Amino acid sequence: MSSVDGFSIGGEVPVTGPPIPGLIGSGQAMEEVYSMTRRVARSSASVLLLGETGTGKELIAKAVHILSDRGSGPFIRVNCGALSENLLESELFGHVRGAFTGAVDNRTGRFEAAHTGTIFLDEINSTTPKLQVKLLRVLQEHEFERVGDTQTNSVDTRVIAASNCDLFDEVHAGRFREDLYYRLNVVPIIMPPLRQRREDIPELVAHFLNLYSKSNQRHVAYIQREAVESLQNYDWPGNVRELQNYVERAVVLAPGDELTADLLPEIVRKGQRRRIGRSTGADLTSLSADLIREGIESAGPDSDNLYAMVVSRVERELIAQVMLECDGVQVKAAARLGINRNTLHKKIRQYGLDE
Repeated sequence: MSSVDGFSIGGEVPVTGPPIPGLIGSGQAMEEVYSMTRRVARSSASVLLLGETGTGKELIAKAVHILSDRGSGPFIRVNCGALSENLLESELFGHVRGAFTGAVDNRTGRFEAAHTGTIFLDEINSTTPKLQVKLLRVLQEHEFERVGDTQTNSVDTRVIAASNCDLFDEVHAGRFREDLYYRLNVVPIIMPPLRQRREDIPELVAHFLNLYSKSNQRHVAYIQREAVESLQNYDWPGNVRELQNYVERAVVLAPGDELTADLLPEIVRKGQRRRIGRSTGADLTSLSADLIREGIESAGPDSDNLYAMVVSRVERELIAQVMLECDGVQVKAAARLGINRNTLHKKIRQYGLDE
């Protein structure tokens, strides 16, 4: 039996204990993250998690919460990039009856729900200037008002924020408040992309093989040497989340008990190094032509709604491509597309692109 970076090839997948419960990887890059996580967890300081999409920022946020004195309290996650400004404000701070159309009852916000615990604000970079003012007040004064209310509420909640872009650059570009940045950036933790921690890939694969073998009632307990090498040579633009998806797919498709290289996508086997969603103008033009042709063919010669069918196909693909390019941040995608964020949010739901 041989091994690649401690990963057994041709033998049972090893099950090893992570340095912090729920986190996988024992390389130098992650050891530094674990060390900082333990140190900051014992404090009450705000934490800012920085890193590309799919690097595991939410797992670190949960670890900070669990290891802190607030570990027995609630942990509340809010994806700031998934909601429009008005919906996000109501989600965070709650609202009173009659505050806006559809507000038929009083509602408790996420900050109140996280009282004595931790609130994790993911994609904080997508918040608007108006909302940033309210967030700054909560951080400074621990006070807020529900939407449509004049009564001030106090809250004891620790804030952990995350961004998939450099917030300092956002400050200089005028898209993020400098005072809020410094309030959040008390203790920054930078999550390394998977391409900078390739030594952790065997351990991650072992974890996902065990996980998805159980959930799919399979027994894929071995891995081919060529498969490990392919996984370690790929650049992983989608980071751990992309690796997780490919391992699940391999487990589902495996005819036996071994993960072989042919079960991996071609871009992984060939080691192609391209960013997801970074399509060129020529790529999109070619794609649009294909979609138009497919739309015409599928509509048939008797269709009387050809224009709407074809336009919706092209629009859906364009939005999907731009959302990938902007790492799912709706504010950026709307600006890139030149449309209102609320309009983009409606189209995302219309086309089933919520994920």
